[in-house]
Amino acid sequence: MTIQTTISPDGQRLVTMTTEEYQDLIDARDAEAAMRAVAAGTLQTLSGDDVDAYLAAATSLAFWRRHRGFTQADMAREIGVSQPYLAQLENGQRVGSVSVYQRLARRLGLSVDELLPDQPPMKATPSQPR
Repeated sequence: MTIQTTISPDGQRLVTMTTEEYQDLIDARDAEAAMRAVAAGTLQTLSGDDVDAYLAAATSLAFWRRHRGFTQADMAREIGVSQPYLAQLENGQRVGSVSVYQRLARRLGLSVDELLPDQPPMKATPSQPR
């Protein structure tokens, strides 16, 4: 790691390093914080079998509902949607409203980001001739 120090015009000591070196420091800090959270029991971890099930699931919603022990019928009733609608969300046939994902996330103890389906990248459309 190559680190240079300089003094700013107002007398502060400044450190200069590459972006990659800076990112390594940030990553190390984040990893240490995660390890503390795991040790304290405040960060959920998954077993290898759970990771395999997550990767095999059609959506993260499908995995987390099953992982938390809910049936589709129970989950649908608790958040106020029909079971067929929830099934379509889980298999990726539909994308729900933000409010539906908020209710699901709250009930599953997750953030909305953890449940939102991956969206395919938007395709660029050719510009129209003028």
